[in-house]
Amino acid sequence: MTAVDVRALVFDVFGTVVDWRGGVAREVRRLLGPSVDAAALADDWRERYVPSMEQVRSGELPWTPLDALHRASLSAVLADAGLASVPAEVRDELVLAWHRLDPWPDVLPGLRRLARSYVLAPLSNGNVALQVDLARRSGLPWDAVLGAEVVRHYKPDPEVYDSAAELLGVPPSSVVMVAAHLDDLAAARARGLRTAYVHRPDEFGGRVVPPSSDPDADLSVASFEELAEALGV
Repeated sequence: MTAVDVRALVFDVFGTVVDWRGGVAREVRRLLGPSVDAAALADDWRERYVPSMEQVRSGELPWTPLDALHRASLSAVLADAGLASVPAEVRDELVLAWHRLDPWPDVLPGLRRLARSYVLAPLSNGNVALQVDLARRSGLPWDAVLGAEVVRHYKPDPEVYDSAAELLGVPPSSVVMVAAHLDDLAAARARGLRTAYVHRPDEFGGRVVPPSSDPDADLSVASFEELAEALGV
């Protein structure tokens, strides 16, 4: 991949840009108290993430934004943790935990460098309001907000990846999909996007050990700053 061909970078968000596990666990402790195993609850909630989106992708559910899917799956998460009595207003506040996630330490300096030369946007399954809240909270320098809600499809549906190039007005080969997940990158490549793998060994708190590189990606890096260096900015 030559940097001169690249016009835009689009980013997976949960796990790649922000630490979902640490942020959700922090909010669980704040709202439910120290006696709750906050990390375990965050893990259980995340494990319901893909199955809930699959209900939409399969047509079992109509289009449903991620906030609503999170709210629906939270009932089972709390019940399984022996917390079925948590009131509705606290449940609503727990859903907003996904709006208050912190970026990994390398993200802001790396994005600021990349923003000098490239259009930057999230390409996330998170709904638009969620992405806007994350950006405003941490100062993520997005030029646009792209992703699932814009096209009413969840990744890895091809419509999500196709929309990045279409809406930014550039060829797919001029867009780099940046993600910490091999399946996301494989789906992007199938639609003609370039790909960059970012190693996030702490995403699952050490429970899952991700590969240190993606042999099929155009680039494999350990941080957004290393990505900026590889692209010459």
